[in-house]
Amino acid sequence: MALIERAFREKIVLVGVTIPPETVEQTEESLDELGLLVDTAGADEVARVSQRRDAPDPPTYVGKGKAAELRELAVATDCDTVVFDNELSPAQQFNLEKLLGRTAIDRTAVILDIFAQNAHSQEGKAQVELAQLRYRLPRLRGRGRALSQQAGGMSASGGARIGSRGPGETQLEVDRRRLVRRVHKLEAELREIERHRRTQRKAQQRGAVPRVAIVGYTNAGKSSLLNRLTDSGVLVEDRLFATLDATTRRLELPGGERVLLSDTVGFIRKLPHQLVEAFRSTLAVAVDADLLIHVVDAVAADPVGNVEAVRTVLGEIGAADVPELLVLNKADVDPAAASRWAERWPEAVVISAHTGEGLDDLLVAVGDRLRASTHVVELLIPYDRGDLLAAAHRAGEVVLEQPGEGGILVRGRFDEATVGRFREFLTPG
Repeated sequence: MALIERAFREKIVLVGVTIPPETVEQTEESLDELGLLVDTAGADEVARVSQRRDAPDPPTYVGKGKAAELRELAVATDCDTVVFDNELSPAQQFNLEKLLGRTAIDRTAVILDIFAQNAHSQEGKAQVELAQLRYRLPRLRGRGRALSQQAGGMSASGGARIGSRGPGETQLEVDRRRLVRRVHKLEAELREIERHRRTQRKAQQRGAVPRVAIVGYTNAGKSSLLNRLTDSGVLVEDRLFATLDATTRRLELPGGERVLLSDTVGFIRKLPHQLVEAFRSTLAVAVDADLLIHVVDAVAADPVGNVEAVRTVLGEIGAADVPELLVLNKADVDPAAASRWAERWPEAVVISAHTGEGLDDLLVAVGDRLRASTHVVELLIPYDRGDLLAAAHRAGEVVLEQPGEGGILVRGRFDEATVGRFREFLTPG
């Protein structure tokens, strides 16, 4: 379901409303980003309008006077669509379209449209369609008056078919029922995909291979980093949300440890709740990770705001407590900017995924952070418990194994859960 017509480049008017505590500067930055989103969706910005209000106008968000101004501007620019940076309620969207005489959508609709263009896997397509349907369903009711024709059915002679007499069923109800059925079908499909994904994650956990997830704001360079580290050949484009489908590859660290490295969908300010919900199974790679590589575009207009936006979404999906390693990317574009942000975040690693600069330091830092979350312990495993010895090798990194008094002495690096499982075999101290 395309929300922006792509048979030609639509002309778009952007609208941003500053409502405290947001500042005018923040509204302008958000409108700049919305302009990029519109361009990514395949349309052109022809004008933009900003407004300050204490609170949204319930019927139109901007108020009747500003809506009339918008209509004049829309006519003057011959625009096809008016896009609001703020989220519109179904009633506001319906009222605005009547007043403006053309399509009115919000930021959420634009992001959904971009996701629809970029979803390629079966799971990605199902997730995007589910998010779009959840967005459309409450908006059907607002259009119910325009869809008041009856779907009771007519005979060839124009009379009611036998069995169809009575109050009938509005087209709105038919559409709504059809969409609800489709939502339930997609939810069932995604639950089945998630069940398979959980099984895979359990197998990975049994293999005791640490999991590292690359997260970050959209277009920060996550896919470029994955490609540079693993030669994975993931699509890289200089556009928002070029990658939606999670990709996982094996990576060997300088110390010899192997990890599973996964890319994730990019985050953005005001990320639609429908998308967070629909992509929850894909985003689970971040929830289950042992470490997050948080890639930050060091030359972005507002890296601090981007970091906060990513951390907000991580909190929504339950990944706020996963250890995080900040990585300042694109140092080759503006070394001075990267250095400035490195002073703010001294724990961050400065890299260029494009040139490979700083990647050795990044791999060392990843190994150090993963080792910091494990414990070096000694186990004395009875000679007749070969199963436990094999389990120790699967569960962690065994660095010493030698015969001892009463059993095999094993020294290794294990996570806290594994140490708990082997507690009765720990040597004193």
